[in-house]
Amino acid sequence: MSARRKKPAGRGATGGRRRRAVTERSAGGVVVRRDGDELLVLLIRDPYDKWGLPKGHIEKRETPARAALREVEEETGLDDLHLGPELGSIDWYFRFQDRLIHKYCDYFLMVSPTGEPSPRLEEGISECRWVPLDRVEQEVAYDNAREMVREAVRLLREGEADALLARAYGDPEPEVECDHA
Repeated sequence: MSARRKKPAGRGATGGRRRRAVTERSAGGVVVRRDGDELLVLLIRDPYDKWGLPKGHIEKRETPARAALREVEEETGLDDLHLGPELGSIDWYFRFQDRLIHKYCDYFLMVSPTGEPSPRLEEGISECRWVPLDRVEQEVAYDNAREMVREAVRLLREGEADALLARAYGDPEPEVECDHA
């Protein structure tokens, strides 16, 4: 048996140092729309031919909310967007051009009452479609994006997005119940 030890996993020609992941920040939206009494959620077919949510890089001096609105418009052509609450943040690792990337993406609930989505091929989006709220979770290809969809569905079903929908559609805002003792 040899006394030589194997190099630990993850170490290579870097002199025993681990490469650190490059951090990237993105923002996107879970975009909803009314269709009669039904709510629909917008999905995009991404460059990997999978159904997901619109998102993209945050530019310098841009807030995540502003980036989310810009990216949804750039990828779908929708420009009548009403920003709602932040749904949360997801993260994942991937390799690009021999670099390890740790990407974080903040998602926001949005309402788009008008306009038809038009996929932007130059953004890598080949198709857009509206999916009923009760089917959207099964249609999203990415587990971490499904978390954001679940949170949006929860807010919508529990009435926490009623004021956002009312503002977007010009409805009277729902009354807030106050508990006076």
